[in-house]
Parts: sequence; structure tokens; C-alpha cells
Amino acid sequence: MTFPASQIALLINGQLEGDASSVVSSFGKIEEAQPGQLTFLANPKYEDFLYTTKASVVIINTTYELKQPVSTTLIRVTDAYSAFATLLSKYQEIIQQQLTGIQEPSYISKTAVYGQNVFVGAFAYLGENVKIGDNTKIYPNVYLGNHVSIGENTVIHAGVKIYHDCKIGSNVILHAGTVIGSDGFGFAPQADGSLQKVPQIGNVIVEDNVEIGANATIDRATIGSTIIKSGAKLDNLIQIAHNVEVGHSTVIAAQAGISGSTKIGNGVMIGGQAGIAGHLHICDGSKINAQAGLGKSLKTPGVAVTGSPAYEYNQAIRSQAIARNLPEMEKRIKELEVLVKQLLAEKTT
Repeated sequence: MTFPASQIALLINGQLEGDASSVVSSFGKIEEAQPGQLTFLANPKYEDFLYTTKASVVIINTTYELKQPVSTTLIRVTDAYSAFATLLSKYQEIIQQQLTGIQEPSYISKTAVYGQNVFVGAFAYLGENVKIGDNTKIYPNVYLGNHVSIGENTVIHAGVKIYHDCKIGSNVILHAGTVIGSDGFGFAPQADGSLQKVPQIGNVIVEDNVEIGANATIDRATIGSTIIKSGAKLDNLIQIAHNVEVGHSTVIAAQAGISGSTKIGNGVMIGGQAGIAGHLHICDGSKINAQAGLGKSLKTPGVAVTGSPAYEYNQAIRSQAIARNLPEMEKRIKELEVLVKQLLAEKTT
């Protein structure tokens, strides 16, 4: 597939500078791109490559001022990074639209229903009363339990397992190996010291425009639903426990763990390897730094915390600064002690 610069500029609402007929057929990094490729410049660290790149078309910000002539065609936009992401998304859509039909061998229940332009890869399993919307792609070795529903334009990558009764929205991406709807971790201690399993009879609801990385696990609710709300983005290797709610447009980095029944607000940012205790409430816009251990609710919107146990970010930075100066402070205190002893000695003589 080839695209002229004029068509690309129209797609991202950009302003052309140079040859509008320049054609590209693939993407490349600005320092490595070859003729026929498209790239972008958003980070000033790479601006020197703008004058040496062999790319046919480069997307740059409207505010960027050239320091010398360039040989490539430029497309100026408000945000080069976002514009490039838009192009990659469109390119991926075109590729995925070419995937349609049912590959064999696969198992599809007679009661399962699916829309138009659906793709089901080999060795997939679709249980009783499964519902799949238009243009959704189910890659090989996916398991969809009974009564699972999936919206339109959703991509379920290879090896994903979605247990019974779970609901996946439209424009969702689930990456390889992710498990949706496994049992929540619930056991009742008995008088004899044994642990009785508490049946997990709820489900998981993943709303529209959510992306969940590879090998993540989202546990089903004990009763009710574990909910990942629209626009949330979850990285690889994340554990979401039973009855958790993740708010709209919240982002969670890899290896984070959220304990049961915690409610996370909208627009929250959670760093990698952070751990959050159960039954907490995390206010909108909160920021939880990587490897933080959060044991209490965050009740003030927009607060940032770090450390384990986690506490307010600015206080933590000041504490760290003081800790670094402790050896010097100890030395000065000892010097002051010596001076005080000398003064006391002089006073008594």
C-alpha cells in the first residue's frame, strides 16, 4: 500500500511543505528511515536527524523552526507524536480489515452469533450463546466461555481466555495471554484451620476503548462485577482482583497489583510494580509512583504519592534530600557538641 503526502496531510489535518506527490509505503525511525518511508520528529533530542534523514515524508510540529534547508517533504501539525499515532492506527485498521472468515479447525457453538467481517482464527473456542459484534478479530487459540459478549471493532489476540458471562465492549484490544474472568481470590478460614473457597459468581465488564496488555489477569467479582471503565489502558502483567473498579482513562503500568474491592477514579496514573491494598478509594487524577505500596485511600484529587508505605510525593522528595545529607548533619552536630563542651568548660573556670 502506498500513500501520497497530500493524502496523509489531509488525514491528519496537516500543512504540507515540499513535494505533495511524495509517496510512502512504510514507516521508519527518523535516524534510520529510507526513501519511501514516513517518520516524525517530536523529541528535540533527535532534531539533528531532520537534516540528514532519507525519509520521504516527515511529520513535525507547527512551532518548529528550521535551522537549515531540508530535502524531505514536511507535514506540519499541532502535535507530531499524536498525528503519527493516528496514522499508525489507521494503517493497522487497514491491515486488520483484510482478516475475515472462520479458520479451521475451530469450535463455534450452534448458539453463538457473530456480525459481519468477523475473523475467527484456528483453534479458537466459542461457547454457548457467545455474541461477537461486527469487524471484531478473534485470533488463534482464544477461548470464549459461555455467554461471553464482545462488541464491534475489538481485537482479541492469540491465547486470550475470557471466562463465562464476561462482557467486552467495542474498540477494545486484549493482548496475548490475558485472562479475563478467572476466580477472585476468596477463601473463608474455618475453625479447623482449613480454607473454604468462596464461590465467585460475578463477572468482568470491560467497557469501550480499553486496551489491556499481554498476560494480564482480571478476576471476576464475588458478586456483581469487576469493571474496567472506558478509555482505561493497562500494561502487561497486571493483576486486577475481584470487584475492583478502574476509572475512565486511567493508566496502569506493568506488574502493578490492585487488591479486591478497591475503587480507582478517573484519569489516575499508576506506576510499574505499584501495590494497592484492598477496599481503598483512589481519587480522580491521583498519581501513584512506581513500586509504591499504598495502604490507605487517597481522598484528595490529583495527589501524588511515592514510597512504601506510600506518602505525599513532595514530602517524600524532601525526606530523601534530608536523608542524603544525614552524614554531613551528623558531622556538624558532633562539631557543635565539642564546641558546646568547650564553652561550658570555659564558663566554669
